[in-house]
Amino acid sequence: MSASRPLAVLAEDEAVIRMAAAAMLDVLGFEVLEAERSDEALRLLEAHRGAALLYTDINMPGCMDGCDLAHTTTERWPETKIIVCSGCTLEEAARLPQCAYFLNKPCAERVVRKALQVLSLH
Repeated sequence: MSASRPLAVLAEDEAVIRMAAAAMLDVLGFEVLEAERSDEALRLLEAHRGAALLYTDINMPGCMDGCDLAHTTTERWPETKIIVCSGCTLEEAARLPQCAYFLNKPCAERVVRKALQVLSLH
């Protein structure tokens, strides 16, 4: 992993969407670690003592959903910025921590770039 690129943990269970999101985050300047399940994402965050960015879906398999993963990340690594890209309902999105930036799927690169600017990551 290159020290000059900030680390992003990508949590997405759909392989095609995960590959596209990983490629987009790479283009946007991140070193990307991919997780298919929420518990994998949590292990990656623990192994790296957090990350610059958690990019997650809400509907995730594993020990918790994306909302709980976002809350756990906020509690344990408050410096980690969070983007949630999901096709969930507004009620589900309302459960996210206030610091999380919510985007509806599909997430275009320009929309993610704007979210990163708002979160002061670009």
